[in-house]
Amino acid sequence: MNNYHTHTARCRHASGIDKEYVENAIESGMKVLGFSDHAPMIFPTDDYYSTFRMYLKDAADYADSVHSLKKEYAGRIDIRLGFELEYYPDLFDKTIDFLNQFGYDYLILGQHFTDNEYEPYAHYSGHKTKDVSVLDKYIAQVLEGLGTGKFLYVAHPDLIHFTGSDKIYTEKMTQFCKNIKTLGYPVEFNLLGFAEHRQYPNKKFWNIVSQVGNDVVIGFDAHSPNVLRDMKTYKKALKYLEKLNIRPIEIEL
Repeated sequence: MNNYHTHTARCRHASGIDKEYVENAIESGMKVLGFSDHAPMIFPTDDYYSTFRMYLKDAADYADSVHSLKKEYAGRIDIRLGFELEYYPDLFDKTIDFLNQFGYDYLILGQHFTDNEYEPYAHYSGHKTKDVSVLDKYIAQVLEGLGTGKFLYVAHPDLIHFTGSDKIYTEKMTQFCKNIKTLGYPVEFNLLGFAEHRQYPNKKFWNIVSQVGNDVVIGFDAHSPNVLRDMKTYKKALKYLEKLNIRPIEIEL
């Protein structure tokens, strides 16, 4: 019942106020609540900015709010400050330098695009593709990101929506999971995708996780406070994973 995947309204596709997330987490019996809103990025051109992440100017307010809640609720719940961040090779170092000033506790890797997002050939991971080179690039970019040692775990690792050959998917993702395990990172079973019947959690992927024996965490991926009280979906997820002989772990920072 620790959750490290929580968003805020600053990303412009979540709702509610920060304190409501905390109150709902306490009501559910959570011991740790990590906020990990979509990190701002320092893009190289003024004519591009993501529609799904906070602005650079919002980062200080976000950090101040979470630090304040940590103090206010000390003894009732452990509040942690994090960011959900992509690994974009051209932007990563300067983004980390920017985020370091806020004293964050952790980062989770959620690879929403290949390449550097703003580039015209970048592929949104949730869009269907039969292109094996896109699958290869997604896998390579996630593994390169993990190789930086900056991340806590991989959020929705099965976000990539490959609709090509099942044989190729199984071969590529099996090696992907083996490499993640070797690097020592957990993978996330994403409750948002599970509740909304998205293309992830992908059954093929989670069969692979079961066979490889990856460590697994459950992430609520909360975009509204009430999600943190959705124990029905949480329990369904536990049963789903139990059938695969997967027992989620709890991360301690």
